[in-house]
Amino acid sequence: MIHQLSLTLPPEQALDETAFREKLLSQFSLPDTDDVVVRKRRQSIDARNRHVKVLVEVEVFAGETPPPLIQYQKPQQDVSRAPQAIVVGAGPAGLFAALRLIELGIKPIVLERGSDVRARRRDLAAINKDHVVNPESNYCFGEGGAGTYSDGKLYTRSTKRGDVRRILEVFVAHGATEQILVDAHPHIGTNKLPNVVADLRESILNAGGDVRFDTKVTDLIVEGSELKGVVLANGESLIGIGVILATGHSARDIFYLLHKRNVRIEAKSFAMGVRIEHQQSLIDQFQYHRSNRGEYLPAASYSLVAQTRFKGVERGVFSFCMCPGGFIVPAATAPGELVVNGMSPSRRDSQYANSGLVVAITDDDLRPYGDEGPLAGLALQQDLERWACRMGAGQTIGDASRLQSQTAPAQLVADFVDGRVSSELLPTSYQPGLASVDMSDVLPDHIAQPLRQGLRDFGRKMRGYLSNDGQIIGVESRTSSPVRIPRDRNTCEHVALRRLFPCGEGAGYAGGIVSAAMDGERCAEELVKLYK
Repeated sequence: MIHQLSLTLPPEQALDETAFREKLLSQFSLPDTDDVVVRKRRQSIDARNRHVKVLVEVEVFAGETPPPLIQYQKPQQDVSRAPQAIVVGAGPAGLFAALRLIELGIKPIVLERGSDVRARRRDLAAINKDHVVNPESNYCFGEGGAGTYSDGKLYTRSTKRGDVRRILEVFVAHGATEQILVDAHPHIGTNKLPNVVADLRESILNAGGDVRFDTKVTDLIVEGSELKGVVLANGESLIGIGVILATGHSARDIFYLLHKRNVRIEAKSFAMGVRIEHQQSLIDQFQYHRSNRGEYLPAASYSLVAQTRFKGVERGVFSFCMCPGGFIVPAATAPGELVVNGMSPSRRDSQYANSGLVVAITDDDLRPYGDEGPLAGLALQQDLERWACRMGAGQTIGDASRLQSQTAPAQLVADFVDGRVSSELLPTSYQPGLASVDMSDVLPDHIAQPLRQGLRDFGRKMRGYLSNDGQIIGVESRTSSPVRIPRDRNTCEHVALRRLFPCGEGAGYAGGIVSAAMDGERCAEELVKLYK
């Protein structure tokens, strides 16, 4: 017999597995025996009222074997002698594209400019401890891409572009916890993602695919209107039936290469701003309406949006990539730049909460960079990142490329809104350290002024959010790619260069791990339809 129902329960009953099982067995008058299986299907927390509730959808199997939790199985076929396709980038889009190519009988050759996850840890340690940025292996470049070290949140609204459940099952099959199949806002954790990513790589290799690290693409092999392959930094040429370009939003050299080779690209909307950091206990109080979240509730998150006006133009200000119980990390990809991002471990047990707090960039903001054409957004990003690096290092003159410092400029929240330089800063999760700076001297007016307006609005929505119990840390400049590589809506192929399949977040078609993975699978499917 199978029982299915939806329940609304207090956290201590819904989130304690023993108490939850006892509740279900009592509900159906079932014995506590091995042939009774209780399986959650969906779980979400409702904290809109002062009494927090957990909404749970559940199945109870009594006297019969439940079906397998996941349908996905790792690829069994051998594609080592099959036609080959080139996948540039080993982030979520590239890895999932490679796995799907294998399922469709194509050998993927995955090219990753950065290191594998084990070697990559040394490069991350060098950024945090020694302020040394390796331009080929960092928080953005390397096995798993930016997703490996940017929290591992798997929530997406992109259900129209693929099978979200399948993506989650692939992660579970490669070592992620089964809980991601249940939670309304699933999360793997940056401490667990490296092992998951390494197992994804092993699946590709075991099926006869090829994965190459420290392998940078420097040119394209184009004949007429077709892309035949790519040229590597070591001079080697690789040919394939198609190229899936999944390089992420920070591979600026690829955008410059496409522009130089007259491959059509276009400007895309994006946002920039800062990271804001509070004590996690403060966010818990805001969201759960209690002084202590207790034993069962997870670290609370938030999502904030405001509409502001600057020089007669409306601009959105919004929280982005909120990381409860997390850390702020240095995400620059070249010396002389300063970029911050956020991540959370699986337990989300840091004492800090952080979130991007960003402002939409308009065409007017890009006007001074008009000579850059579709690369104007990249130029704006670079200028802000170099300036932030100088300000954090206490140097406002000279060649920013010589600076190694990853000390970030920062200011207490209320001081920033009221125009005061902070005499002291709060403790922080950001390891390279902070420098007290007037953030109005770091951020251009078209970001600073809307950000002030947005913070005032957020302070009304979350009492205490706008106070000197929080601090802003700059700059959060890479929320998404400022460039889109246009492709056919149906085939995913570039609008002018055949056999090129722009893919994922860097190409402008995804906004996180799950949407990038789904886009990778779709590009693989369309490539095979056209050219196998």
